[in-house]
Amino acid sequence: MEAALTHTESPTRIGIIAGAGRFPFLVAEGARQAGHEVVIIGLRGLADPQLRTLADRFYWSGVVRLGRWIRVFRRERVTRAIMAGYVRKREMYGRFRLLRYLPDWTSIRIWFFVAKDKRNDSLLCAAAEEMARKGVPLSNSVEFCPDHLAPIGVLTRTQPTAAQQRDAAFGWQIAKEIGRLDIGQSVAVKEQEVIAVEAIEGTDDMIRRAGALCRAGGWTLVKTGKPSQDMRFDVPTVGVDTITNLHANGATMLVVEAGRTLMLDRPAVIAAADRIDMVIVGHDATAP
Repeated sequence: MEAALTHTESPTRIGIIAGAGRFPFLVAEGARQAGHEVVIIGLRGLADPQLRTLADRFYWSGVVRLGRWIRVFRRERVTRAIMAGYVRKREMYGRFRLLRYLPDWTSIRIWFFVAKDKRNDSLLCAAAEEMARKGVPLSNSVEFCPDHLAPIGVLTRTQPTAAQQRDAAFGWQIAKEIGRLDIGQSVAVKEQEVIAVEAIEGTDDMIRRAGALCRAGGWTLVKTGKPSQDMRFDVPTVGVDTITNLHANGATMLVVEAGRTLMLDRPAVIAAADRIDMVIVGHDATAP
């Protein structure tokens, strides 16, 4: 996608805090096409080294080194930053976590003294406030790749059955509620019964757990944003790997929130679903 500059926008330096996955590539490509310079901080052990090819300046950093991110971006005269890519939060609860991640003082202060709890929204909002206070505000993470957001409607050749539609409607309400509580983004349902709910393990592991619990298959995954989704971070995301994982574990339909769910390389995701006759629906959150 080529994002043209508006008459009120001038080229600036965009900072990207890059985690794992394809998302940071989409952001960097879109920012460069819009005429911006790109400074990337790759999270060590997560970010793809190939991101260097899209960066005007590239740095490595630890996952919990918020102070370093701010110092790098200020030194590079970055005007705003974007978080893109995923971090496996569950690993932060392993043994010797402080020794493994070596957080800097800014991150320690946010983790133990500023954030009201350890849920994603609490931690990320506290980090965003600290960055803004130091002159590096966080921007909408899909600003430079809006064409990859899920549109409204049935996106695949295969249409949902009446039973699948009932499961989608049932699962939607559950997914929105766990999102409101900031527990997770996804729920697996079949015959209007909850099979599995996503928590700290992430969507992929939840899909495998749902497959183990529902060996007959034929279940639906519903993935939504939170009712008050902050598009600066933790945006719901699916990709070709999600479709492969769903198929391997017996799912036959994926429901995502239109306009708030990022489909990494959307044509490839839809093509992967079409090859296995899986249904993908982009649900309009404003509809009944």
